[in-house]
Amino acid sequence: MILIVAGVSGSGKSTIGAMLADRLHWRFADGDDFHPAANIAKMRLGIPLTDRDRWPWLRAIGAWMDERIGQGESAVIACSALKRSYRNMLLTGRPDALLVFLAEDREVLAQRLAARHGHFFPEVLLATQFDALEPPQPDERAITVAEGPDDRPGDIVAKIIGLVWPDHGAGLGAPGGDHEAET
Repeated sequence: MILIVAGVSGSGKSTIGAMLADRLHWRFADGDDFHPAANIAKMRLGIPLTDRDRWPWLRAIGAWMDERIGQGESAVIACSALKRSYRNMLLTGRPDALLVFLAEDREVLAQRLAARHGHFFPEVLLATQFDALEPPQPDERAITVAEGPDDRPGDIVAKIIGLVWPDHGAGLGAPGGDHEAET
């Protein structure tokens, strides 16, 4: 199984994805690491990425997912996947992939981005992410997890596990196929 932890910048994709992978004893990858240098440079300058910029990046993420699937390995990857077309590209032909969309309040995200130092994505681009955002619809292979005001990353990970594996309960771990999770 591949879990794609998605959402706008500042939603906690990387933090939640890494914690989720650790909890499940699965491999983790951060989609930011798949961006070509030109994409990073544009974002550092406050220039929003276009679809043309994103497609090679998404293909690289898809190739990484295919490699994990081909090896029979479960994994978690953090990737914004803001548009339905991006999610379709990542999910089509990969029946064991599921998208987990982290929904967060715009003001909370702005505060997080303002406090985040050393990252290439500036707060000024948050509006462009919301402009591009097409929230997952009921007919997509996706679940949406809304963060509560007092939720910590571990709480969100527990919510995800409870939603993906409801028969196991959020506190009991989750089946990992080739990588059984421990509690």
